Parts: sequence; C-alpha cells; structure tokens
Amino acid sequence: MNRRRARPNWFLIVLLSLLIIGGAWVDRFIIATQPSPFENTPTPTLAPESYLTEAEESFKLGKLSQAIESYQKAIASRPDDPSVYVTLARIQVFAGKYKDAQISAEDALLLNPNNSMAHAVRGWALDFQGDYLNAESSVKRALELDPNNALAHAYYVEILVDSSYSGAGLFGGIEKAIEESKVAVALAPDALETRRARGYLLEATGNYEEAIREYEEAIKINANLADLHLAMGRNYRRLEIYDKAVEEFTRANALNPEDPTPDLYMSRTYATIGEYAQAMQYAETAVTDNPSDTSLRGNLGVMYYRNLYWREAVRELGYVVNGGMTDTGEQVESIPLTPDARVAEYYFTYGLALARLNQCGEALQIARALLERVPADTLAVENANEIVNRCQQNLAQPPEPLPTADATATPTATP
Repeated sequence: MNRRRARPNWFLIVLLSLLIIGGAWVDRFIIATQPSPFENTPTPTLAPESYLTEAEESFKLGKLSQAIESYQKAIASRPDDPSVYVTLARIQVFAGKYKDAQISAEDALLLNPNNSMAHAVRGWALDFQGDYLNAESSVKRALELDPNNALAHAYYVEILVDSSYSGAGLFGGIEKAIEESKVAVALAPDALETRRARGYLLEATGNYEEAIREYEEAIKINANLADLHLAMGRNYRRLEIYDKAVEEFTRANALNPEDPTPDLYMSRTYATIGEYAQAMQYAETAVTDNPSDTSLRGNLGVMYYRNLYWREAVRELGYVVNGGMTDTGEQVESIPLTPDARVAEYYFTYGLALARLNQCGEALQIARALLERVPADTLAVENANEIVNRCQQNLAQPPEPLPTADATATPTATP
C-alpha cells in the first residue's frame, strides 16, 4: 500500500502526440490532394480560341484536313457559336467536302436563321453539288439580310456562271455575274473569294490573261490552296503556255495529293502536246486516286488508245459506255452519250478501239449512236465514219494482234 506511483514518461507522450498530429496533417493536406488510383486522370482541354488559332494557321498553310479538325474541336468546346460553323463550312468547300459544308452551314442556321454568311456559304456548297436553284435562293437570302456581304456577292458570281453554262440558268446570267463580280471586288478587294470569283468569271468568258491576274491576286492572299493553282493551270493551258500549266498543276498536286484532278489535267496537257506516254502515266495515277470515277476511267481509256493499247482502251472505255464492276471491286456507272464533247470522245474512241480489235458488231453500234445522237459534233461524226471504214477494211484484211499496256517497249503513238 505504500508503493510509489510510477512517474509518467513525458518523452514518450510527446513523441506519440507528434505522431498523431503529423498523421492527421498528412491525411488532410497530402493524401486528399492525390488522385485516386480508381478514377480517370482528367486531360487538359484547350480553350476554343486556341483551336481557332490552330485552324487559321493550318488553313494558311493549305492543311485543310487539319484546319477542319481544329474547327470541329472548337465547335465541341463552344457549340453555340454559329460563326465557327460558318467558317468550318467555308474550309470544307475549299477541301471539296461540299455536302459536309452544306451541313455545317445549316447547323449555323439552326443557331441563327438570320446569319447572312451561313446562307451564303450554304449556297456556295449547293452550287458545287449542281443544285443551282437552291444555291441561288440561299445566296439571295444572304444578300437580303446583308446587301454588303462581299463573299455572298462572290459566291453568287460562281453560281450564276455554273448555272448558265449548265443550261439551267436564266437568260442574262453571265451579264448579272459580271455585275456581281465588280460589286464583290469593290466591297472587299483583298478577300480571297472575291478575287477567285472574278477570275472564275473571266475564265468562263474566255479572258484568260485577265483571269490569271485575278487568280494571282488570290494566290497572294493564300498561296497554299490547290484550287487556285488548278485554276491558274487551266488558264495557262488555254493560252497554250503548257510549261507553266504543268507547273501549276504540279503545285496543286503537291498541296492535295489525294485529289485526282491535277493528275487528270496533267494527263490531258501532255496529250495535247503529243507526249502520250506521260499522259497515260498521269491518267493511271488519277484512276488510282479515285477508281470509281467514270470520267477518269474514260480519260485513261483515251490515253491507252493513244499509246496503241487497244485492249486496255476497250476495257476502260467500256465502263463509260456500259458501266460495271472493276477487277478490284469498284462499281462504275456508265455515262450516257450527250452532246458534251468529252463524252463523245470517250464513245468514238471506244468504237475505234473495238474496230482495231475487229469487234465490229459493237463498234458499228457505237458509230450509229454517234451519228444519230450528236450529229452536230463534227469530230464525233468524222470518227464515226472512220469506225465504219475500218470495219469494212477488216473484212478484207483482219488486224494483227497489238501490244498490251504490260509490254516493256515504249509505244510510238500515231494519229
């Protein structure tokens, strides 16, 4: 009963207290700020302005796919801004995505039905799809909302030109286009589309040197758009300045290598100057880029014929006349014979190739169709008669077998 009480160990008490306090501090201020291993780590999201800056830079560099992707990200970040949809639609037109452009413009109109630029770009996109009536209606609505919308005037120029030359436009469409082009340039002389539209009008009316000057002004604004270089090349070709034409087509091809159009134009340019082997090579590349395009198949068939490859010519031009499935599984639609000079060329070249192979049953049917359907086309009629003459010669002396496109020797073309 007289045992003395043990004295407390103050050192141990203080140590334990410090450990408790330290554990509480770690739990509150350290562990609480650490991400849970069972939750997804959030990724940083750029502001819409950053995406817009990226898109504008990509457009200046001619990187249209990247520009489109950046605008789509901007829309995802700010889906209630119609101006972003409109700009996206404009870039989609330059990229050849006309239906997508129409949809983007219509999305802008859902947000603001009175957006003049949305109506204007929608009309431009419809023009490229051949819907000239609705294209004109849309661009007129844009001008009702804003008579000083320079780009709407520019788009109207292209719609009027395209509808007039397709036969769908009203009388006086070209005169109206001339007036609209002057208004567009006066309102915005430094805008890409106003210079482009003015050049397009001058090209359509045969003023090729003036058209080149307008396209040059557009290229000063943005030198990295394949469309502008294609236009320059077309006009140089019309002026028979073939070296510059090929140079411009080559630039367009470098800017947009997936587009078969530069290869098609180079093919026809080389054929014009008699360099048929090169013309055939570019025609083959164009078909590789878009194997289901009937017109590209037709052009390739013509180039095969010019290089004396009759069998290959018959195969490719047969798609133009009859349609069908290719060996690689592409469905190709036929093109009906019309007064269009290019289509007539496909048909009479097909008939000539058939006659060369002594397949005169079908060749004579082609000749008859040409004489009946395009009697005003002097070249087509002349070649139809040549088909008949060659088939008559075959009765007396059947043609000898000729090389194929797989032959190693370089062919020498004859007229």
